[in-house]
Amino acid sequence: MQLPNLDESRRALRRLVLRRRRLLSALLLGLAVLAGLRAVAPPPASTTTVVVAAHDLPAGAVVTEADLTTVALPDAAVPTGLASTTYAIGRSTTGPVRRGEPITTVRLVGESLLKGYSGLVAVPVRLPDSEVVGLVRVGDRIDLLATDPGTGDTREVGHHLLVIALPQNRPPAQQNQSQGRLIVVGATSAMSRDITSAGVTMYLTAVFSR
Repeated sequence: MQLPNLDESRRALRRLVLRRRRLLSALLLGLAVLAGLRAVAPPPASTTTVVVAAHDLPAGAVVTEADLTTVALPDAAVPTGLASTTYAIGRSTTGPVRRGEPITTVRLVGESLLKGYSGLVAVPVRLPDSEVVGLVRVGDRIDLLATDPGTGDTREVGHHLLVIALPQNRPPAQQNQSQGRLIVVGATSAMSRDITSAGVTMYLTAVFSR
């Protein structure tokens, strides 16, 4: 068997390289640029998995598992006071929450709502007139008046109360108007006793205050 001529093979290889030199040069240049970009590219940002709203939630909505999902956020974008799924489920939102918004403890009815308000307790109050409650917003300050249905006498049982939540277990269309609406206010311990007692036997209404 005749062996291939080495000189002829070398010449053939050289001719092939010369014909493809532009393509090879472009390929090598591309590889060099890619290597340079990788060398100077910053490392991937560190992320944290957080609980967020799976869809828009209205104020006063009772959070269920279907209302929540998780996403990875850059560490710099993670807010303080994150709520876990276990903490959030079953609690009411203190205001509207947008889809994708991280769920924090201040967005839910809980003891953290009263941080910064020393000496206050959270008091659920059912107001008979649901239309009046429709005018109230979280963060408002209200006075609570109690009227004796027998005598018509009215007295103030809560002054300058902070509205911290507007729970709403059912959609407005399904609510019984005669049952009124529940609100949660921040009050002193003494006021909370007066409010709770008046709510059993008297007609409560809210008056906006400053």
